Amino acid sequence: MADALGKVPDAEVDPEGTFKYILVRIKVKDGTEYKDIVRGTKSAGQYHNHIFEKVTPPITALGLECNCLGGGKIEHNSKDKRLRVFGESTGYGKADHSVSAEKLKSVFKDYEITWSDDKE
Repeated sequence: MADALGKVPDAEVDPEGTFKYILVRIKVKDGTEYKDIVRGTKSAGQYHNHIFEKVTPPITALGLECNCLGGGKIEHNSKDKRLRVFGESTGYGKADHSVSAEKLKSVFKDYEITWSDDKE
């Protein structure tokens, strides 16, 4: 089951713009192995839970559990290869943006990635 964790990308975000994101912990059911993943999209609309609702079914189909650790916003500038992580989720609270930034760095290797606890 632990190899199921490896099948899940560390980060998936929209290719451009400013949008909501969540930090999700996925873990093996009845196990101790886990990893944190970042998911962000404009299609979430006003609520972070819409992202969680989209993320959960494919994760559980792999036999994994998921738990939202918090949220915020991501500003993605693909032209300048920059990502900025900031803000918080009203429903889930603020994600640990330093963890989210590290996850993004593993996928966007040639990007400048910054984070702050600022709300905007």
